[in-house]
Amino acid sequence: MPTQVDQVHWDDVTEGMELPVLVKEPTTQQLVKYAGASGDYYQIHYDKDYAAGNGLDGVIIHGALKNAFLGHLMTQWIGPQGVLKKLSCQYRGMDVPGQTITGRGTVIRKYQEGDLNLVDCDIWLENPEGQKTTPGKATVALPSG
Repeated sequence: MPTQVDQVHWDDVTEGMELPVLVKEPTTQQLVKYAGASGDYYQIHYDKDYAAGNGLDGVIIHGALKNAFLGHLMTQWIGPQGVLKKLSCQYRGMDVPGQTITGRGTVIRKYQEGDLNLVDCDIWLENPEGQKTTPGKATVALPSG
């Protein structure tokens, strides 16, 4: 997994630019750990028989974990001096452990508000077929430079 070594600056951002890609390889073990950390023990996230009894092909990834993946996409990009101001997403498709999930994004607006240098982004997670299962939006504040 790449680590953030560079600081992105507001002056270097352009509308339409793509964010660096984030790749996740969630496992059933990660889902169990997330259940313990979050308190979300709904069985569709760790019990394949229970999931099948609810019409699913198998266990599915927690929606809030997918939101956290989007948060990781943004905080990795903005660097240590950036601030994640807003993050939202919608759950439009189910993702499953064992599949690669790719986080992507595009800068849609760059503006200043008061003394803040803000950037709005369209962000999403997509499955291996390229379907956007978790579209979202984020606003970040970046340093000048």
